[in-house]
Amino acid sequence: MPKALAAMSGGVDSAVTAHMLMNAGYETAGINLRLFDGDGCGSEKESAAAKAVAELLSIPFISYESKELFKNEVISRFVKTYEAGCTPNPCVECNRRVKFPVICRIADEKGFDKIATGHYARIEYDAGSGRYLLYKASDGTKDQSYVLYGLNQSILSKTLFPLGTMTKKEVREIADSLSFPNAQKKDSQDICFVPDGDYPSFIERFTGKKREHGQFVHTSGAVLGEHKGIICYTVGQRKGLGLALPHPMFVLKKDTESNRVILCDGPELYRRVVEANDINFIPFSRVDGSLRVKARTRYNQKEQWATLTQTDEDRIRVEFDEPVRAAAPGQSLVMYDGELLIGGGTII
Repeated sequence: MPKALAAMSGGVDSAVTAHMLMNAGYETAGINLRLFDGDGCGSEKESAAAKAVAELLSIPFISYESKELFKNEVISRFVKTYEAGCTPNPCVECNRRVKFPVICRIADEKGFDKIATGHYARIEYDAGSGRYLLYKASDGTKDQSYVLYGLNQSILSKTLFPLGTMTKKEVREIADSLSFPNAQKKDSQDICFVPDGDYPSFIERFTGKKREHGQFVHTSGAVLGEHKGIICYTVGQRKGLGLALPHPMFVLKKDTESNRVILCDGPELYRRVVEANDINFIPFSRVDGSLRVKARTRYNQKEQWATLTQTDEDRIRVEFDEPVRAAAPGQSLVMYDGELLIGGGTII
């Protein structure tokens, strides 16, 4: 009998994933990664919730601490990215550098053939190219392929996404039928290690440094007022600036050298060309020439037609047919060909 290790976060999706593996004929065990102290995914509280479901399913359960790796690869990167004037995407970094690599390693060590997570996405093997391809979930409203673009072929070859063809409603119905205690548990919306969403205060606590106030400056050069620290703002932001302005203005960029937040009028937020590094492709290892894709620069953004070119070993250039709004450095630029995920990178 093939063996599969189910990543169990404490939520309903991963709980049903474990059940689906058992139904598919896998000898199943659950694993939970304890990533930090506090509440939310990766916490001791969620580990206990995952263990309770594993006991209900009568499957072995592994609780594995990976706090130091998570601190170095996710939290520290998150803080440094904000301090550099950019906007991080910690879920992408966690999947790419912590969760999937750690669970795959443990699975190998303990003799499991596959790992599985509760992500809404689909993996298919392409015999022609000999590569594992990543596709959007059947339920477009739950698709999570955007945060998975960083997975490599080694990880994709070992991974199962049992929920890729299901809807959230169907998942909750299965959980209810099995009397899972987390059947109606709400989905997590915030970054797991900052559950209250107050990123500036978290960064202050983590670094031990008080944020410095500075100037809001319009692109015309006019000083508009005082900001509360550049880590408090993100590109494209309009609300919460604390300014009395004659008309709506938006954060265009953050100048860390002068500690200024540059504001602009709406049209200046739009860019036709977006560049990214730290790239990863799924169907191939690199792009030769140019490639027509649909791309987005934010998780919930609508994809738009663009032309992709690779300008260096670890750098891409995407020229959109129509300018896109507020492409924030630090966020993920992700590209598709229909349902197929082509790859992505970090906006620079």
